[in-house]
Amino acid sequence: MADRTTSSITIGAGRSTIMTVIADFGSYPEWAGQVKSARLLSTGEDGRPETVRFVLDAGVISDEYTLGYTWHDEDSVDWSIVEAGKMVSKLTGSYRLADVGSGTEVTYELAVDLKVPMIGMIKRKAEKVIVDTALKGLKKRVETS
Repeated sequence: MADRTTSSITIGAGRSTIMTVIADFGSYPEWAGQVKSARLLSTGEDGRPETVRFVLDAGVISDEYTLGYTWHDEDSVDWSIVEAGKMVSKLTGSYRLADVGSGTEVTYELAVDLKVPMIGMIKRKAEKVIVDTALKGLKKRVETS
């Protein structure tokens, strides 16, 4: 697996509120810039999303794929690819939440492997854009809801 891209942001809300927004995949196109659509395919016994089909357009990384999710209460959520797309061969990531002061620090980790050759620097730049855009969008979505 490739190197992971990691970034963090502090959001002025509790973990439960943030996890509710993270689990609302249908709204991702409204705040996660590169996500063009996200369709819930199945839910787990806890009622949280288990598999989600995405259409992503992040410039050099554009594809359609399915991710499987594992939820860890209000602390974190991990995902990995369960059905690869035409371009993305592997994709793993996580949101980790930790209480800080009057808010929550959210750390997003992402690693993407592609079926097509791409210079590592360009791929990492695309990962960074995805991570940073998602964190800023998540913060805005949570704090203005």
